[in-house]
Amino acid sequence: TRVLSSFFDKICGIQRNGKRYRGNLVPLLMQKYGIEVGGADGKQEFDQIASFRRFLLFARDTVRWRRPMDPDIHWSAQSGHVSTFVVNGGTYDKIIWTEKFNDGMQDVLDAIETPHQVKLAEIPRFNESEGHGPKRAHPVEDYFDDLSMHLVREIYKADFELFKYDFDNPGNKMPIAEIDLAEVHAKLRD
Repeated sequence: TRVLSSFFDKICGIQRNGKRYRGNLVPLLMQKYGIEVGGADGKQEFDQIASFRRFLLFARDTVRWRRPMDPDIHWSAQSGHVSTFVVNGGTYDKIIWTEKFNDGMQDVLDAIETPHQVKLAEIPRFNESEGHGPKRAHPVEDYFDDLSMHLVREIYKADFELFKYDFDNPGNKMPIAEIDLAEVHAKLRD
């Protein structure tokens, strides 16, 4: 769901500044990968499934070969970002899932002292992408065929294994087991 969200928000959507994400990225994707994005304003109908699957090819190319650009933080594997801290000697006390953000952040808040009481439900969210791009026209699982599942495994295999997501069911965005911090540190230290 994260890479699908990136596609709708960053590739198909118009950013808050009224422009496309990264300026010339979308025209490049349209030309080199045949991706449609819903017209100049992102509101016209287009084949979302075909365009998303082509976007996965682009994402894989950036991650694997760093072409036609370096991978973007929005669609690169999280294990790579997390490993930077571990490789430099850091250890994580807790890793929380964005899908259970309030629960995980409440655990963090319960473990620390704050000068003022924090009411998580009242804190505004500034990085939500809803409304930047076209509405998703299909259930998540419809975007993934055999080839796109293969590409997702190639790009995000470590993320699925370390953070315990359900690879076999794209419609299940929730984790299927607890994160093993010892495993995370051991695998990412290399």
